[in-house]
Amino acid sequence: MRVQGDAANIRHLFANICHSMTRGLPVLFHVKGIDIYAYPAFLFLGLTFGIVAGTAAGEAAGVSPRPLYAALLLLTIPALVGSRLLYVLTQWRFYRDHPSLVWARETGGAALYGGLLLALACSWPVLRLLGVRLGAFWDAATITILVGMVFTKIGCTLTGCCAGRPASGWFSLRLPNTDGVWCRRIPTQLLEAGLAVALLLGLLSWTAPFEGARFLTAVAIYAAARIPLGATREDVDRVAGVDVYATISGVLVLAAAATFAVLWWTTAHP
Repeated sequence: MRVQGDAANIRHLFANICHSMTRGLPVLFHVKGIDIYAYPAFLFLGLTFGIVAGTAAGEAAGVSPRPLYAALLLLTIPALVGSRLLYVLTQWRFYRDHPSLVWARETGGAALYGGLLLALACSWPVLRLLGVRLGAFWDAATITILVGMVFTKIGCTLTGCCAGRPASGWFSLRLPNTDGVWCRRIPTQLLEAGLAVALLLGLLSWTAPFEGARFLTAVAIYAAARIPLGATREDVDRVAGVDVYATISGVLVLAAAATFAVLWWTTAHP
């Protein structure tokens, strides 16, 4: 059918674009002798646009933009550190033998949950100091995270980290993994980027019942979706046979749902 033929052409076009952009993986291009790597480049774009979008969303909700912007910038530091540390811990056998690569800037390798948990732990004193309400901040930060996720997952796709497992069929795309092995795979990174876009659009159009509701809802939905999405990856990180991210996802779903229920009840029945 013509529709199927058009879809196949689009898939092939996208695969060719990805292949041409990542030739010499993971370098995107060179600027005056400087290598521009895919993952840090898209991470930078994600942080830049994410912080701008989060500040705008918070201001629209009545949060003073200057302290909110400062808080987003400051808490980006523990977010980046935590995301890298959790990734390194799940790959400890490799990094134990290659310690110089733990903070290597040219490679991918970050775990969203590590950044979220460390930033969440650090947020209370920072927000108290800046005079920003906790729930209002994390509603805005959710927009920052989702916008950032869209960009970083593109970087993951080009670099090959978080690669989907080999597959055939109309839904698969020819993509690389971190070893530079190209084959038809489930486009796991793009599915996660699509999830981020869907969450972003849904949250922006939703009238939340209380401050922090957008954050808790996003955490619960993303964590629940992350369990089946994680199963599509080529490599599933396990410690002592336990799927690390599926376990964290399950805990986050329960914690976010329970917190939402308590706060919603408290708000509805003061």
